[in-house]
Amino acid sequence: MSLSLYDISVPVFIRAFGNLTDILKKAETFADEKGMAHKELLEARLIEDMYSLPAQIQRASDTAKFVPVRVGQLENIRMADDELTFADLHARIEKTVAFLKSVDPASMEGRDEAEVVLKTRSGSTTFTARNYVLGFAVPNFYFHVTTAYAILRHKGAPIGKMDYIGRSQ
Repeated sequence: MSLSLYDISVPVFIRAFGNLTDILKKAETFADEKGMAHKELLEARLIEDMYSLPAQIQRASDTAKFVPVRVGQLENIRMADDELTFADLHARIEKTVAFLKSVDPASMEGRDEAEVVLKTRSGSTTFTARNYVLGFAVPNFYFHVTTAYAILRHKGAPIGKMDYIGRSQ
């Protein structure tokens, strides 16, 4: 049995969002126990030219939902990128996961060679769906999830590798 584009993306994203949710909860509890304003974690960046914690989660969310949108040709669900609190971030993740869980795997079936055009401010790049998922979307998703983890770890949240990876399949 071969792995489909759905198999190597959507369930992987859902699982990572579960781990990210647990990481955010630990960070919020840490801040509360230390008397740290949530704003200190929420506005944190690894370096000034990188996105803050909410933007990292927004980009992970966008990347995950755009895979079935672009590959499966599904209707995009718009999100405003206005998350300012941990509750907002949890809601964003929940909305993204609900969308991902609604994706019919058949929508992405047989689309490995379909053209995917990624438009950005600096231009556009054309991929096959397979190359888009494997060479852009999955790495980009994990870049933002990893950066969110690193921001919280850098600020002292008691999280570790097993929180990031998760303990069960």
